Amino acid sequence: MKGEKPEQALDARAYRQWDACASAAAVRDGEVTPESLLHCALERLDTVNPVLNAVCIDARERARKRIEKGIEGPFAGVPFLIKDLLQDVQGLRSTSGSRACRDVVASATADSVRRAEEAGLVILGKTTTPEFGLKGITESVLWGATRNPWDIERSPGGSSGGAAAAVAAGVVPMAGANDGAGSIRIPASYCGLFGLKPSRGRVPTTPLAGEAWEGAVSEGVLSRSVRDSARMLDVLSSGHSAAAPFRVEAPPASFEALARREPGCLRVGWNVDSPVGGRVDRGCVEAVERAGGLLEAQGHVVERVTDWPVDGRGVARAVLALFYGQAAAFVARARERGARRGEFELDTRTLARLGRALNAGEYARARQGWHRVRLELAALFERYDLLLLPTVAMPPPRIGELEPVPLVRALQRLALYLPVGRWMLNSRFLERMTFENLERTPFTMAANLAGIPAMSVPLHWDRDGLPVGVQFMAPWGEEGRLLSLATQLEAAQPWFDRVPPPLPGTGQG
Repeated sequence: MKGEKPEQALDARAYRQWDACASAAAVRDGEVTPESLLHCALERLDTVNPVLNAVCIDARERARKRIEKGIEGPFAGVPFLIKDLLQDVQGLRSTSGSRACRDVVASATADSVRRAEEAGLVILGKTTTPEFGLKGITESVLWGATRNPWDIERSPGGSSGGAAAAVAAGVVPMAGANDGAGSIRIPASYCGLFGLKPSRGRVPTTPLAGEAWEGAVSEGVLSRSVRDSARMLDVLSSGHSAAAPFRVEAPPASFEALARREPGCLRVGWNVDSPVGGRVDRGCVEAVERAGGLLEAQGHVVERVTDWPVDGRGVARAVLALFYGQAAAFVARARERGARRGEFELDTRTLARLGRALNAGEYARARQGWHRVRLELAALFERYDLLLLPTVAMPPPRIGELEPVPLVRALQRLALYLPVGRWMLNSRFLERMTFENLERTPFTMAANLAGIPAMSVPLHWDRDGLPVGVQFMAPWGEEGRLLSLATQLEAAQPWFDRVPPPLPGTGQG
């Protein structure tokens, strides 16, 4: 169990019996050293990474030097990984999953990373992400495909797929992640992990920009236990950053303390209908239905929401406009640094072409749609304390499954040499193609636009033995309510000891 300390000498298998809080306690009590924890993490990394391809930048020598200098804090000595997107470390490469940025070295350390290190976490590397985080899978030309420990033929999701694969495989007990349209919650669902997306503004992003993706992105972690995520949210949200665009009201107690509180009797509204009109896999529906039964057993009031007010296709269009604009901005910045056009992936170049064709009025109109989503969800929260939805609509896709068909690829290549950006927007051709991918993950986007906290909880495994998360959304600023409920569900239906089967070719689980 997560809080028990193994009696035998610390080895890789015993190391994986602890969450981050237990590891920190063992260091504090003198039972283990940071060096021994790092040794176990690196041993595990060297075993599984050739199969999973989860860690792309190795920082083990930097980690050893940090330990030599002495470390303190609530997570002192605990091995940690950060995502190779927005989570910069001064002096380390920051590729954002792109060949165009393969040689970029970060000029400053992100606030979230600085706070993690001040808490005593030992960063041993950076995890893979799709190019610029623009996909719900972690496959890039630069680094290749990252694989899911539960089934290596499948994706761990994206864009924090490398972080999820590493945590699920036992390399580290938790890892840095961020979420712009579901990038914490989707990998959490696919990999059997706990993933909390904080409220907009709760955690600062980087000293180089006040907000990421116009405020849609939230910084957080993927973990195997609720208490790890709760303590880490205290770490990440502590104090004020000069770069932050606004101040967020502090919680009434620490998030770690709030997570231990009884949630009381909550009114929970649930829905399983795809907001974009797509198919929802039976396993994802069952996950929500069983979660509803578990909630009722804990004394909560659970009711189906039959008048779901949020226009899912409108949400998707607003997200697409964000993707178009961000891709154009990413490409423009990289080009200013000297990147060549051919170094960007074809999908990214296509999105950037659409972003350049989108006019300011259209982008502003899409941005205004965020407020409608916030108001529509606020109306639901007048009736319910929390909302329960699927995290994803389908099981994790197989590696390469979402690669466009040859005809689409040919049209994309042709479009690169013709002035057809407006035609592409007006024809909705690529929008229809993108909607096919969004049908897999249509439930996470609304929380990003509204800026509200949301979490994926690993309460269900499908008939094929794959994890299926369920998603809870709360009003803005109510991360404590989510964490309190998550702790109750974790106690009622523990998941910590549910780990992936042995990885092929490693001889280890």
